[in-house]
Parts: sequence; C-alpha cells; structure tokens
Amino acid sequence: MINEKRISNILQLAISGTDKFLVEVKVRTGNRIMVLVDSDTLLTIDDCAGLSKFIESHLDRESEDFELSVSSPGIDLPFRMVRQYLKNIGRNISVVTNDGIRRIGTLVSADQHGMELLEVTKIKKVATEFRHRIAYTDIKETKEIIKF
Repeated sequence: MINEKRISNILQLAISGTDKFLVEVKVRTGNRIMVLVDSDTLLTIDDCAGLSKFIESHLDRESEDFELSVSSPGIDLPFRMVRQYLKNIGRNISVVTNDGIRRIGTLVSADQHGMELLEVTKIKKVATEFRHRIAYTDIKETKEIIKF
C-alpha cells in the first residue's frame, strides 16, 4: 500500500545530503500522490522531474497504480515548517495570527520557536518601525509577498 511515510522515506533517499527538503506528502483517494519539495537555494523544474522519476523507480506500477505530482510549494501556499522561515529571512511576508491580526513586513529572523517580523508604518511621511516576535504556535498562516 502506498502511504505518506513510504513516499517520505523514498524521497529522503534522493534528497539526503542536498539543500532540498520535504515540505509535505499527501496520498489521496486512488493513490493520487502529491509531494511538495523546497530548497534552501533554488529548486528547478528539472529537480522536480528528477525527484519524480526517482520516486517512480521505487514504486511498482504493476502491483499498484498511482498518479504522482512533485512540485515546489509556490508563493500561494503558506509556510509549513521552520526551514521555510529560515530560507525566507530578509523577504517580505504576511503573517496572520490565531487571533486574526494580519501583519506585513520583513522576516528578520527565525529559530525553532518563532520568528521576528519588522513592520514599518508611515504616518504623515514619518516611518516607524515595530519589531514583533511571534511564536509559531501563535501563527495561523504565513505567506511570502512578492512585490512587482
């Protein structure tokens, strides 16, 4: 039977010793497998295709059919793990806390317990900086913000 743990173990073989890391594995009805992988530096389409081929080579389609998708989380999905916070230090993010407060600013630091956000507000052309230390347990959702 194909399950998340089995796919995670296979993927760990492929990414061990690299800067790539597993974000999430989901196995849905009909053995539809979705794998989200990220990297501390750069994750290319070729990387995802190579990981997909590696996973497929460790599964037997003859005994159990499946559909496999390997991709990066993308900017539309919220952060799911500490390593994503660490790789995004210095970038603009949006944080929604469990009490519904939304803060937008620059991710200044992150560790195993929480992150620090630098929020800049301008009132009458005067910029004021606020630093917020937010525990991960208090965060409902964090996403990177891309400015064009």
